[in-house]
Formats: sequence, C-alpha cells, structure tokens
Amino acid sequence: MMEVFEQWESDVRGYSRAYPTVFVSASNARQVDEAGKSYIDFFAGAGVLNFGHNNERMKEAMIAFLQADGVAHSLDMATAPKRDFMQAFVDTIQKPRGWSYKMQFMGPTGTNAVEAALKIARRATGRRNVIAFSGGFHGMTLGSLACTANSYFRNAAGVPLTDVTRLPYGASMDEFSALMDDPSSGIEMPAAIMVEPIQAEGGVNVATEEWLHSLQALARKVGALLIFDDIQAGCGRTGSYFSFDGMGLDPDVICLAKGIGGYGTPLAMNLTKPEHDKHWSPGEHTGTFRGQGLSFVAGREALRYFEDDAFGKDVARKGEIMHSRLQDMAKAASNSWEVRGKGMMQGIDVVNGSFAKDVAARSFQNGLLVGPCGSGGRVVKLIPPLTIPDDDLLEGLDILEASIKSAGAH
Repeated sequence: MMEVFEQWESDVRGYSRAYPTVFVSASNARQVDEAGKSYIDFFAGAGVLNFGHNNERMKEAMIAFLQADGVAHSLDMATAPKRDFMQAFVDTIQKPRGWSYKMQFMGPTGTNAVEAALKIARRATGRRNVIAFSGGFHGMTLGSLACTANSYFRNAAGVPLTDVTRLPYGASMDEFSALMDDPSSGIEMPAAIMVEPIQAEGGVNVATEEWLHSLQALARKVGALLIFDDIQAGCGRTGSYFSFDGMGLDPDVICLAKGIGGYGTPLAMNLTKPEHDKHWSPGEHTGTFRGQGLSFVAGREALRYFEDDAFGKDVARKGEIMHSRLQDMAKAASNSWEVRGKGMMQGIDVVNGSFAKDVAARSFQNGLLVGPCGSGGRVVKLIPPLTIPDDDLLEGLDILEASIKSAGAH
C-alpha cells in the first residue's frame, strides 16, 4: 500500500509516516482511505482547510471558473478573479476595521509571506536585526527559518541563521526595553518584532492582550515594524477573522496564508501599511505563483463566511465544546496536564512527547487524525475544519479521549 512512497519519495517526508495509509477522497471533516476506512480530520492540512475538504460552494465556483477558461496563472497581472478577491477582502475584512493595508501577493506559502515581511521591514528601517520569540515557527526558508526557534528544523539549514535576537514568548519586555535605552548594552536596534499572537506549532501558546500591546509599544519606541504572523491562527480559526481581533492592536504587517486560499489551493498574502509598502520598487520581490486564479476564486468564496457574525459565533461555540472536553480529559488524567487555545485551535499539553505521539498513533488507528506539536512534541493539537458537523466533532473528541485512556493504560 505504501511501497511506492517508501521506495521513491524522499526520506524527508513526514506526515505520511504518522498517517500510514493512502487517502483517496475527502469531504468536509472526513478523509477516506483506499481500504474504505473513514477518518475524522482534526488536523485539516495543518490549518489550511478551515472550510473543510472539497467545500461545495468553493468547488462549484472553481468548476465554473475552469469551464469558462478562467486565467489560472497570471504572475501578478490584473485578472478578474484577483480583483474580485481583493475587493471582497477590502469590503468584508478591511473596511469594517477601518484599515487601509496594501495587499501583497508573493509565493504561495506562509514562509514566502514571512520572507517578504522581513524584507520590507529591513528596507523600511535600514536595519538588519529582528526580534523573534522562543517557540516560534515562521517557515522553512532561510530568513523565516532564522526566526523559527525549533532546533530540529534549524539544524537542517546547513548555514548560519543570523540577524535574529530571540526572547522568551510571553515574558515581560521591561528589561529588554531598558537595555535598548542603554548605549552600552550592545543590543542592535531591530528592524522588526516578529510574533505569532497564538503559537500553533509552538504548542498552542496564546499571547495575552497586555503582552502584545507591550510589543507594539516597544516597536513604536525603537522605530521597528511590528509583524504579526497569523498564518495558522487567522482566517476565522479563533472565532474572529484574525486571532488578535478586538484587542486594539495596530500591526505594521500581517502575514496570512493557509486558510485564505479557501479550498486548499495555495495562496499567501501580506497586509502592509502603505507607508511601509512604498519602500518596494516594482518587481523587487516576485513569486511565480503569486497570481493563482483558482485560489482567488475559492478564497473569494471563503470570505462570504465573514459577511456577518453567524459563522464566527458558531466557531466560538464549537471551540468552547472542544476546550471543555479537553479540560475534562486533563483533569481525569493528571494535575500536570494543561489545556490551551482559543476558538477552534485547542491543545492539550500531556507533558511527555512520547506519550503524545502514542496518543496520536492510537487516534489514527481509531479513525482520528491529530498531530503533536510544541517543545518535544508534548502537545496534542486540535484544528478541525471550522465547518465540521457537531456529530463529527463529538465523535472525534470521544476517539481522542479513548486513545488517551488506552495510552495511559500501557
């Protein structure tokens, strides 16, 4: 069943080892393998499939686009699907918040968005150094990898990963701010402060509103750009479009990817304040697939979910169900376990990475896809499609609970 992959695919493959089966179809929150076994998907393409597998509304729009010979690839030329997506994003997301960010499309994944953000911060400030945080994950290309904390990923780079100052996530910025005031501290003034308001791969660590405001104040004080990486936690995942909505924050750059393509087709976009965006010269940062027509079509359909607050309220409701059930599981198992999350991004920290891996493996055997994350892989992360039916959500939580009990009994 897996022989072709084992013989011919690179040893770098990862998820196919954790989920050793061949999937042939998928709908909303379920995938089916070639043996006919159905799996409830609490992984959702690492946060890409916020609107489920093969979302019917998006599929219909994409089929109509293909049948009409729509422009599927256009570099950054102007196309009707791109215009429709941009106008819908302005009307649905930007205007209600009083925003006027420029939208930059680059290569099709999150790491491309981060690379572009780092470039514009360095260009706008004339500085090189970036402040990033412990537990952060920002991508695998060299600039974003320098900001990523995980040593396993960093060690694969093969070259020095420089020009980043790492600080503890969530820790007070007072002492560091004071060092920046001291001309003898040796601290290099930063071009940017790069942070995930919610660390997904880092272990579902949720920053407080107070701490994010302290970062914003520090950025303003030293003339650095504040960059929010909302690539996995954005696009409705937490019950509002951005994970930091409602906090009165004003980042200079917001990095988005994963969910904005809607269907699972690749798209990445930065929202950049106009006064910083003006530092680009035409064609200075490119990307072959920055004009992917199918992604614009599906992404435009995804934005319809945010035309009123009904969808967000439903996400918050499901998130409360997830959080409550995980709390019950944690209390029943150990006083040292912790549940963290916001909306439909939830994690249960089981302390031991080997135990979390065992839980994920047992869950897979029982028909549930989940993935460990965090330091040493000690957190079981739940990120099901936001559109998951209640029956599938509850069944998936039952499977997880049974898998935890089974793992604990051995």
